[in-house]
Amino acid sequence: MAAAHFINNHGVFVRPNFAQIPKVGARKAPTLCLCSSSSSSVGEKSEVFSVTSSSKCDVDYLGESTKGDLNVKMEHLEAFGIDGQVTLEGPIEEVAKMEAEEAEDLLRKLGIPSPFSSRHSPRGIFCTRTLNLRSISAIGYDMDYTLMHYNVMAWEGRAYDYCMENLRNMGFPVDGLAFDPDLVIRGLVIDKERGNLVKADRFGYVKRAMHGTRMLSTRAVSEIYGRELVDLRKETRWEFLNTLFSVSEAVAYMQMVDRLDDGSVAAKVGPLDYKGLYKAINALQAVVKALFRAHVEGQLKSEIMSKPELFVEPDPELPLALLDQKEAGKKLLLITNSDFLYTDKMMKHSFNRFLPNDMGWRDLFDIVIVSARKPEFFQTSHPMYEVVTGEGLMRPCFKASTGGVYSGGSAQMVENSLNIHGDEILYVGDHIYTDVSQSKVHLRWRTALICRELEEEYNALIQSRDHRETLIDFINQKEVVGDLFNQLRLASQRRAKGRPAQTLSTTNMDYEELTESMQKLLIVMQRLDEKIAPMLEADGELFNRRWGFLSRAGLWDKSHLMRQIEKYADIYTSRVSNFLHYTPFMYFRSQEQTLAHDSCSHYNWQHDETEASS
Repeated sequence: MAAAHFINNHGVFVRPNFAQIPKVGARKAPTLCLCSSSSSSVGEKSEVFSVTSSSKCDVDYLGESTKGDLNVKMEHLEAFGIDGQVTLEGPIEEVAKMEAEEAEDLLRKLGIPSPFSSRHSPRGIFCTRTLNLRSISAIGYDMDYTLMHYNVMAWEGRAYDYCMENLRNMGFPVDGLAFDPDLVIRGLVIDKERGNLVKADRFGYVKRAMHGTRMLSTRAVSEIYGRELVDLRKETRWEFLNTLFSVSEAVAYMQMVDRLDDGSVAAKVGPLDYKGLYKAINALQAVVKALFRAHVEGQLKSEIMSKPELFVEPDPELPLALLDQKEAGKKLLLITNSDFLYTDKMMKHSFNRFLPNDMGWRDLFDIVIVSARKPEFFQTSHPMYEVVTGEGLMRPCFKASTGGVYSGGSAQMVENSLNIHGDEILYVGDHIYTDVSQSKVHLRWRTALICRELEEEYNALIQSRDHRETLIDFINQKEVVGDLFNQLRLASQRRAKGRPAQTLSTTNMDYEELTESMQKLLIVMQRLDEKIAPMLEADGELFNRRWGFLSRAGLWDKSHLMRQIEKYADIYTSRVSNFLHYTPFMYFRSQEQTLAHDSCSHYNWQHDETEASS
């Protein structure tokens, strides 16, 4: 086991002599209490460590708050006769290396994955902006598709059925249509002017597109969108599908585009273009209103409440992950747009059977906010009501108290009630706009995004590794061959003008040799293109055969969705229970962000090393 090291008042690492510490029985053993700065989780003051409070915190070398960090109490060491001034033998870099190796060995023996190995897992937590969990005082959670994952086919399939029923009642031709969950993935954008569904890269350039339910060719995409960028600020044209709740709505709209094209919609509802179709469906309360009723106040939620096991995928690890956070001193909040009766029923089903000692889900949360009306919850102030009975009876109130359940209100009310503000709060949700971006932009809360599809994409990427490596080899080969072709083409161009080529050897090349070499290289590149094009088209089909990978647009570039995630989510992961594989004290450090010229610097460094050794 790795030997313990401590830091004295001068910042010097010391190794205590444990032989000097009396054995248990001769003297009371020290109490090890990993408590918060406000109170201990076992009701005692810590005798071994002190905890950095908000008033005494500093900023570390990565710019993160040191609030919540543990500090050795030197008087505790001195009480056992340990000389806090004795320094370790050798420089700190050698000591640290030895301790790191011993720590890794112990982690392996205990069967605990290291934080580095956890990154390389479909259940990993991935960091875009460095986040010190120790400095977080409160963690807020959304419920639907965050604390509770629904079976997409069951949930969205039923939502689609209700949607089709409303469309039929409004006169739309829906006979013969069926729900196809693979038709749409999160992160796509509806072009309401053209009746298209598009996938854009991080810059907004359209890479793939579908008209109705028919995928468009690369040439067609280029002709339609070659001069246009997706701009999500233009809400009258673009509709961003950034949550799984969007799936059934998008499937219904794209199928109606097909019906509009074949003339059946116009004959029954009236003359419409694609934008008018989208407007008409919304105005007639066929899609959005139908989905709203289904999700929030209608038959679907009643159906789910009566048979939750058919719609909810249980996760036994999830309540335990939250229990760890609570026992580590974090204030836990539930902030959901669902009403109290639905929230209570679903949380009991998903949590209570997995909690120890007859705990209920309410015991986990310091404050519960239902019918929150996000995103307005993060933007403005609304009246707040306390839920006072199990049937949902409410009364007005102005401040939330620990253990209470409330309806409405605002994020500022929550901050004032807890006396916790800004970056001391982490909010976890599945919706980029409603949950993540609004809490960050308006309140500067830290943010975490839940994206369940990450697990499937991660596994698809692993299975696609050989395919992608072969594809990259072909592209690299074409680049080298193409570079030689370009050099010969330039030499031919200069020769035609009576000027010398770049090198003497190229200048002296026989004309026929130059021409034949260029012809041969052209044939090689054309044959490589015949290999590359279908492989590029197939890249990502293990995740979705139409749209490819969720996070990528093309072989190397990021998708528009991934750009949104990086911009607004400090960390992202596939499910909340992934926190169980870390600790509530984890320091998530963002990885190095590579730049276009980084590879050049690396190449020059390697080249210099090679030149020096030769």
